[in-house]
Amino acid sequence: MRLRSAVAGLPSRVVGNAEIIDLIGQHSSDGFDGDLDGMLRSVDLYLRYAGSRERRWLDAGERPIDLLRTAANTALAQADTGADEIDLLIYTGIGRGFLEPGGAYHCAAALGLANAQCFDIIDACMSWTRAVHVAEALMRAGRASAALIVNAEFSLRFGGHVFPDLFRVERAEALASTFPAYTLGEAATATVLTADDNAPWEFQFTSRPDLAALCNVTLPGYEGFCDPDDKLAANGVGRFSSFGFEMHEAGTAEVLAVFERLEVDPEKVAALFTHASSKRDWQAMADKVGLGEVIHHVYPETGNIVSASVPAAIASAIDAGALRPGDRAVGWVGSAGMSFAGFSFVF
Repeated sequence: MRLRSAVAGLPSRVVGNAEIIDLIGQHSSDGFDGDLDGMLRSVDLYLRYAGSRERRWLDAGERPIDLLRTAANTALAQADTGADEIDLLIYTGIGRGFLEPGGAYHCAAALGLANAQCFDIIDACMSWTRAVHVAEALMRAGRASAALIVNAEFSLRFGGHVFPDLFRVERAEALASTFPAYTLGEAATATVLTADDNAPWEFQFTSRPDLAALCNVTLPGYEGFCDPDDKLAANGVGRFSSFGFEMHEAGTAEVLAVFERLEVDPEKVAALFTHASSKRDWQAMADKVGLGEVIHHVYPETGNIVSASVPAAIASAIDAGALRPGDRAVGWVGSAGMSFAGFSFVF
C-alpha cells in the first residue's frame, strides 16, 4: 500500500497559551476555592513544560465540513486521483456531528464520492492509525484499491465536551482531569492510500484496557455499559475527562515496548511521526530509541489534534521536504483505551 498524499486543514484562529490562561481565569474567577493565581501559574508551567505554544480553533463562520472538503480535494489532486476512483472512505476520530449514520456517509456526499464503501472507525487518538491498518488489510485482500481517510477533530465549540465547562475550575486538584483540555487544537485531515503489493506496511499494537478509565467522554447512561470507576465522568457526564499525567506515566513503558517490536533499523528511518500530546515526552522517547533527530513535531503549532496528529505531521513533513519518495517513515502512537502502536512504511 502506498501513501499517495496527506493534507491538513487548520482553522484560522490562533490561540496562544496566554489566551488559554486568560480564559481559565475569566471562567473560574467567581467560584474558585483557593489561590486562583497560583492555579493559573501551574497551568502556564505545565503548558510550557510540555512544549505547548499555540493551537488552532475555529473562527466565526468556519465549518468543519468546509475545512475537511478543502483538505480532501487537495489530497485527491496531489495524489492525481479522481473522486470516482475512491472505493473506500473511512471517517476517523472523536470529532463528529453524528452518532448515526457514520460521518463517512455525509463526507462522501459532500465530496461527491459515488463509488466508495463508507464507514467510521472510533478509537480515540488511535483512530487514524486503526483506519490505515484496516485499509491496508482490505487492499491486501483485494477488497479495495484506493482509500481516502478523513477526520475533522473539532471539539472546542461553545457548549461542547470541553468549552467552557472545563475552563471553569473550582479547585486546583481538578487540573488532574482537566489539564489535557487546555492543550487541544482543531484540524481536519485527508489521506489518500492506494494498493501496492510491493510496498508492505508493518503494524504493531498493544492494549491496556485496565487503564480505560483514564480518558473518556461519557454519554448519559454510561454506567450500564461498564464497571464502576471513580475516574469516569470526573468532570461530568458528556464532558471530556483525561488524567493526562497518569496516562503518560503509565504509558511510557508500553510505548517503548511496542516500538521495540517493530522490525526497523533506526539508522534507515527518515522521519518519525507521533501523537501530538506533548513535545517534551515524545522527544524524550524518540531520543531513547535513536530517532530524536528525525521526529517531526506539530504540537507546538497545532496543540493536541487527537487522531489528526499523525496525518497532520506527515502533511507538514511532506510540505517541508522532510519526507520524500522512497524514505522510510515510522508512526508511533499512544491513545486512550489505552492502546499503543508503532508502524512503518516507505513513502
